[in-house]
Amino acid sequence: MYNETKKMYSEIGIDTEAVIDALDKIPISVQCWQGDDVRGFEKIFGSGGGIQVTGNHPGRARNAEELRDMLDAAFALIPGAKKVNLHAMYGDVENVKRDEMEPCHFKDWVSFARERKIGLDFNPTMFAHPHASDGLTLSHPDSGIRNFWIEHVKRCREIAAYFGLTLGQLSIMNLWIPDGYKDTPADQLTPRQRLEASLNEIFKESYKSDAIIDSLESKLFGIGLEGYTVGSHEFYMGYAVKNNLALCLDSGHFHQTELVSAKLSAISLFVSNIVLHVSRPMRWDSDHVVLLDDETISIAKEIVRHGLLDRVHIGLDYFDGSIDRVTAWAIGARNMRKALLIALLEPYQALQEAEREFDFTKRLLVMEEIKTLPWQSVWDEYCERKEVPGRILKCK
Repeated sequence: MYNETKKMYSEIGIDTEAVIDALDKIPISVQCWQGDDVRGFEKIFGSGGGIQVTGNHPGRARNAEELRDMLDAAFALIPGAKKVNLHAMYGDVENVKRDEMEPCHFKDWVSFARERKIGLDFNPTMFAHPHASDGLTLSHPDSGIRNFWIEHVKRCREIAAYFGLTLGQLSIMNLWIPDGYKDTPADQLTPRQRLEASLNEIFKESYKSDAIIDSLESKLFGIGLEGYTVGSHEFYMGYAVKNNLALCLDSGHFHQTELVSAKLSAISLFVSNIVLHVSRPMRWDSDHVVLLDDETISIAKEIVRHGLLDRVHIGLDYFDGSIDRVTAWAIGARNMRKALLIALLEPYQALQEAEREFDFTKRLLVMEEIKTLPWQSVWDEYCERKEVPGRILKCK
């Protein structure tokens, strides 16, 4: 079957062998927090602060060892290059304050990653803490609380740089904060001035560019913070462009009429690196498991079409406690890689040529005809070579 498919694609100028090789090298960062419903291992706080997980399916990881075992089970179903995306609350931090965290508290994760030849990404944990109970962290009017969080993020940057240098793979240090108000505030400027000052302090120290990329992640709103978000898309985009930082785009962090796929080409002109958190919002940022839907495919196509594979860093961000967590990881990661495969199999040069010649009939014809080409055959061949099941469907 694959040989016939290979010939079929070659007729439209696509080398499926080159596609398989390229697909296998694209790292996907798998979010650790799907495995335990964003609880972490501090044994103190639990989730909260604009984040809520629903469902009580059995099997939630209760400690780091169980979480790593679950990741291994998911990785056995996910072909291709992988990373693990960690939050600060997932280290050996049961009795460690967040503003005192050090690289040594994550040595077991480094050993795990080194043995599997994967990278680690990192995130400060800016929620589920008494100093976040007011809904404000880096923009808090209390300088003591701001300084606590500034120190936490500084230490997280140090930890991420340690990951990058130790593992020899770039570590994305992504910052999301829950800061905002439930209702519309009278003063929308001052909290953003405080946030800007906090970020200026955080990013004073520079690290090697081959060890860490600093990223800022906006959000439309959080639970209990519906009226106003300090770290809006416009704020972070402006700050990232001004300070040469990466901008993180989360599929669920925009109005439902906005699409991340429509933003990529524009933003790529002004920032060096883009971080993606691929998720699936359902009426709001509800973080459902990623599907092989139109938007996921469109995101992949925008990355591939415009040669952004080296500048767009793909991660997943969802947490569903209503279904088996390992299967949730596998479904989402496999769908992201399937979307990338579909994008790599697209005869984009032919589409570009038709567009330059204003031959919109040909453009539409090609776009529609390739939808029914047997990309699944290439997927099955790829999975067989990686010794991963092409299908994980189980029917009783």
